[in-house]
Amino acid sequence: MNFARVKAVARKEGLHILRDPRSLVMAILLPFLMILLFGYGLTLDVDRIPTSIYDADNSAESRAIISRFEGSHYFRIVDVAGDYGHIQDSINRGRAMFGLVIPRQYSRDLLAGKEPQIQILLDGSDSNTASVALSYARTLFGESAEDIASGALNRSSGVKETPSIEARIRIWYNSGMRSQNFIIPGLIAIILMIIATLLTSLTISREWESGTMEQLLSTPLRPAELILGKMSAYFILGALDTVLVIIAGVTVFHVPFRGSLLFLALTSGIFLTGVLCWGILLSTIAKSQLLSYQLGALTSFLPAILLSGFIFSIENMPPAIQTLSYLIPSRYFVTILKGIFLRGIGIEVLWVEVGLLLVFAVIVFLLARNRLRREVV
Repeated sequence: MNFARVKAVARKEGLHILRDPRSLVMAILLPFLMILLFGYGLTLDVDRIPTSIYDADNSAESRAIISRFEGSHYFRIVDVAGDYGHIQDSINRGRAMFGLVIPRQYSRDLLAGKEPQIQILLDGSDSNTASVALSYARTLFGESAEDIASGALNRSSGVKETPSIEARIRIWYNSGMRSQNFIIPGLIAIILMIIATLLTSLTISREWESGTMEQLLSTPLRPAELILGKMSAYFILGALDTVLVIIAGVTVFHVPFRGSLLFLALTSGIFLTGVLCWGILLSTIAKSQLLSYQLGALTSFLPAILLSGFIFSIENMPPAIQTLSYLIPSRYFVTILKGIFLRGIGIEVLWVEVGLLLVFAVIVFLLARNRLRREVV
């Protein structure tokens, strides 16, 4: 390994980057734009669900139920219906997603100790939002019914009833239950996976198309030196993108950072090395820049979004897909970033993920080197 030759290749590639200012600006601004668009546009929070209510009972107990819905930020009452058909029309027209029907005998059954009936109408087109809304509603109903029944019992007996069990809920790592705290760390991994792969997917194929690859192969330059030299220039650019998206996540979206900066830098470097080498490997396979770019987009964007655990839980996927996800490096980096940002954990817990990232980087580098070596022979 001759580091002078590696430095020469890195300098050549760096000059090529600087001579194309538009691509350089895009490589720097695109990650920042992506984190802003995804950060603000993508949310898993289910709140302010448009709600239509039909209160046929019109009693103090039914109004207590309605007041709980009005006071909850999970529901937003868009209209108070005069009949059952009005709720159905609101859901059909898309004005409401959640319908609540309180029958006439609701308060009578509740105060008599019977099980009261309340009808819920949900637009199941969005099954996830519908199931979450139903869970919210059940919680509100349970709290309201318990308070009313307890009050009635206190009035009848003259003795204040105290609960035998008091539940105190403590939420770790994301106490505000903000979906951005869950999304942004994973989004950083997705952005770096896409940008780093696309940056280097054109390097070798560009040399083939411009006719300079034969000249490089005729020099004493070894395949490993060529890969390291080209990767070094883009590693600096990728490191700059990493810093930008992390700063944006912490300052713009106020994601807590509880871990070690040194550990974050180390794992980011390993991840960048692996995905940059992956882009170079694709560039050695496809000697056309268009085909290399398409392969880079196909093997970075879709797997990173769908199989990394960024949004969709891997545990809920079919076993075959779960097995396939082990080949996706962003899966491990997403876990590392969430551990660093939200939990403040380090290598003592995440050593398996760090080791697998390192194995991925080494394997991809060796594959790219062997592929180039064949061209030399």
